[in-house]
Amino acid sequence: MSNLIEIRWHGRGGQGAKTASLLLADAAFNTGKYIQGFPEYGPERMGAPITAYNRISDEPITVHSNIYEPNYVVVVDDSLLECVDVTAGLKSNGAIIINSTKSGEELRKYLKGYEGDVYKIDARKVSMETLGKYFPNTPMLAAVVKVSNIMSDEAFLEDMIGSFKHKFAKKPEVIDGNMKALEMALKEVTKV
Repeated sequence: MSNLIEIRWHGRGGQGAKTASLLLADAAFNTGKYIQGFPEYGPERMGAPITAYNRISDEPITVHSNIYEPNYVVVVDDSLLECVDVTAGLKSNGAIIINSTKSGEELRKYLKGYEGDVYKIDARKVSMETLGKYFPNTPMLAAVVKVSNIMSDEAFLEDMIGSFKHKFAKKPEVIDGNMKALEMALKEVTKV
């Protein structure tokens, strides 16, 4: 499967990394891709490090295991850079996307010599401005779509409005803020 894209998410329990990986899987599926989206479970609790995964391909996916050599790594909480080797197995022709306000120089200190592309986004700023609360998963979802080019921005946003209408059927007032968070994040993610 030469067109297989593998993504590993690092977050903390309660930050929505698992939810974001599942939303990404749904969006990719709805654009005709074959997908997998799954968390790695352990004794997680609120605030504890968690890992989630995505596989996305134009062909059927026959491998069913954790992802050890991802194309992309998404770091939802930059404090994990100090305690988790987020670059383990990360392909040098891929990229890492980090939720952070730190400079690129500061971030690279934690990346164990990783020489591939590094992107960052201030997911706190995006979510506070658009949602009024800190939900980093929505901006990080948009950031990984933008960096990986899994689908066009337009196809992604079109799918997400439908997904949010279903997910938030009983809280429609949050749909607009989540869509604004996605749109803003698509513009805010930058290469460092």
